[in-house]
Amino acid sequence: MSQAILPMKRIFLYILVSLISSSSFTQETMPSEIVQKNLDAYNARDLSEFMKSFSYSIVLYSFEKKEPIAEGKEALRALYQKLFEASPELHSTILHRAVIGNKVIDHESITGRKGSSVPVEMVMIYEVSEEHIVRMTVVKE
Repeated sequence: MSQAILPMKRIFLYILVSLISSSSFTQETMPSEIVQKNLDAYNARDLSEFMKSFSYSIVLYSFEKKEPIAEGKEALRALYQKLFEASPELHSTILHRAVIGNKVIDHESITGRKGSSVPVEMVMIYEVSEEHIVRMTVVKE
């Protein structure tokens, strides 16, 4: 490894650690805690509790598409209400979680989706602002 690259790596790591540690979140409102409460409500199929985690201006995207899947809390509520009603055995297991600043990235295995016994793997990227999820992006096969 070249001598010039090593100091650049150290500078990058210092900046990254500084950004993460200077986050404005308190211990009670860490993005991972907000996302975990949301996941717990999802697994309980408790629509009312599930919706509490979202901002009124929430936007849900699919990684593959430019246009949002749902915009606004009511559109998201309608989408998940249908999913919860069609999926009595719905359950998500986190295979891996990464947190970078206000972003939470979950690699999930979901079972019981719309009555299917076949697990579905996906990645959910959550962006948290002011104690609410403001953006979600789903990555599926």
